[in-house]
Amino acid sequence: MLSFIHSCFRKAWVFFANLSMQKKLVIIFVFLISLPITYVSYSFYRANSESVLSGMTHSAGQMTDNAMDKIDRYIADLKRYTILPLYNKDVQKYLDQRGTDWDKNMSIEMFLMYLANTKDEITAVYLTDRFGTIFYNKKPGINELFPEERFNEWERRTQLADVSPILLGTHPIRINASEQRQVFTVIRSIQSVSTLKNIGMIVIDVDIRLFDDMIQPLNTVTHGSTLIVDERGNVVYSNDPAKLGQDLSTSPLLAKATEPRGHFNLDIDGKPYISVYSISESTGWKTLTYIPSTELLAPMKQNRNALMITTLLIIFFALLAAIFISYALTMPLKRTVRLMKQVQRGNLDVQVQVKYNDEIGRLGSHFNRMIAHIRDLLQEVYETEKSKQKADMLALQNQINPHFIYNTLESIRMLAELNDDDRVAELTYLLGLLLRYSITRSDEIVTIQQELDHVCNYLQLLQIRFPDKISYHIAVPKSFCQLPIIKLVFQPIVENAVFHGLEKQEKPGTIAIHAWSEGKSVIFTIHDDGAGMEEETMKQLNSALTDGKTDQYGIGLCNVSERIRLYYGNNSKLTVNSKPGEGTTVTLKITGLLEI
Repeated sequence: MLSFIHSCFRKAWVFFANLSMQKKLVIIFVFLISLPITYVSYSFYRANSESVLSGMTHSAGQMTDNAMDKIDRYIADLKRYTILPLYNKDVQKYLDQRGTDWDKNMSIEMFLMYLANTKDEITAVYLTDRFGTIFYNKKPGINELFPEERFNEWERRTQLADVSPILLGTHPIRINASEQRQVFTVIRSIQSVSTLKNIGMIVIDVDIRLFDDMIQPLNTVTHGSTLIVDERGNVVYSNDPAKLGQDLSTSPLLAKATEPRGHFNLDIDGKPYISVYSISESTGWKTLTYIPSTELLAPMKQNRNALMITTLLIIFFALLAAIFISYALTMPLKRTVRLMKQVQRGNLDVQVQVKYNDEIGRLGSHFNRMIAHIRDLLQEVYETEKSKQKADMLALQNQINPHFIYNTLESIRMLAELNDDDRVAELTYLLGLLLRYSITRSDEIVTIQQELDHVCNYLQLLQIRFPDKISYHIAVPKSFCQLPIIKLVFQPIVENAVFHGLEKQEKPGTIAIHAWSEGKSVIFTIHDDGAGMEEETMKQLNSALTDGKTDQYGIGLCNVSERIRLYYGNNSKLTVNSKPGEGTTVTLKITGLLEI
């Protein structure tokens, strides 16, 4: 069954692939507009629903982070207030003093009054001395407080926390015989600055109505409800007062809130909600906002029918445009195909008429540039062959008439040896070696060692002609010596250095040849410490080497430059660097020599 389905699918695909481009485009348009309208509407509705949910979740997350940040800053302020007794000398003194008197009561009362008025939401501030005496200041509207009922809890908490501040979640306190108020509390033990011993405690109660101004804007925007729970899972704040103080540590409302911030889906009483939460790094409290999913998707459901009608209208007009578009797209392609067939038959004098700058227009432009490039390449091949022939002719012009002169020199050398004239014999021997090396083709491949031997023979001949005038030094790595290279590369450069550099000065001169590798290239330098040349002359010479012109600067350096460029590519080149009175350095870069 599977093989039958595969065979049918393959036949259908081959049939479709062999159709003309215009028919393919029409079939594609028909296929696209025949998709089920319900699927199109559902997909669009789903995408927009997810977009709305994502946007609202992101916005609610930012607002939740902002609310949590405000709470963190508020609690951080309270914790800073709890260290103020360390900096008040009177408070330090009186907390370590047994009993009470007017001065102690007034000093501590002033301090507590100051702390109680630092923030409007502070319900009461308490101080206990080393002997268990409790002092407090309460806000107007509170008839009475009962700190003695809470003293043991404070003392137990501070003993466990040592000098660190303690944050207690929402809990009720009595403000008269029958009334309670929900507060959260910050506690810290107080140490003597001089003895570092505990001399009391400071306690700050804050009314949880503080959270209303921070949380209500969030609920108004999201149409949801917000909970704040402490690190133990107990409710610190809720719109429902009955939930205050409840333990939700095992509730599904908190089960997925494990990351520092995020969101998750859940059901509450059978209805879908999205919970966006943020966890404070400083307090460990969690702020969770529960947003009804139906509230978020209500506008999308109302627009669903309108969306389906709009989709049908768009599909109808798309059908009308299908034939026109397919015709407009395929006609330029057909014209281009006809021109390609002419090129295939050898006609390069064709050009696509480009009217528009779309993909098909750019295809036509690229086709025109390709044809122009092919014509340029053909012309370049023709010019390269001409240049290569010219370079070979110039290399042949550098060779001295070979066999006749070589045989004559051999005869002269034999006569010199018979007459015991060793200097003439050596001179003719070296000249014979130079001629023997030069009689073969200029494009013959030799080793670098053979090229260097040829240079040494040439320089030794000059040393005989000009005693104490020329010395030389060759430093080429042994690993380079067996590398292949075309003939007569170094000798013309050395000859140019002798006759244009060293010969123009009276003092002795030196020729130095060095070599090293750079990547896949080998660099050779031929340096002379001769007369050098002016900067303008050097620039003109380098320009001639680049352009291949030989009229002004002779055929030596330019011939070498042109031959290595033709043989090793345009990345291989010869450059000259010189300063008057400091000599000249010719740098020869041959790319790919190490790969041969």
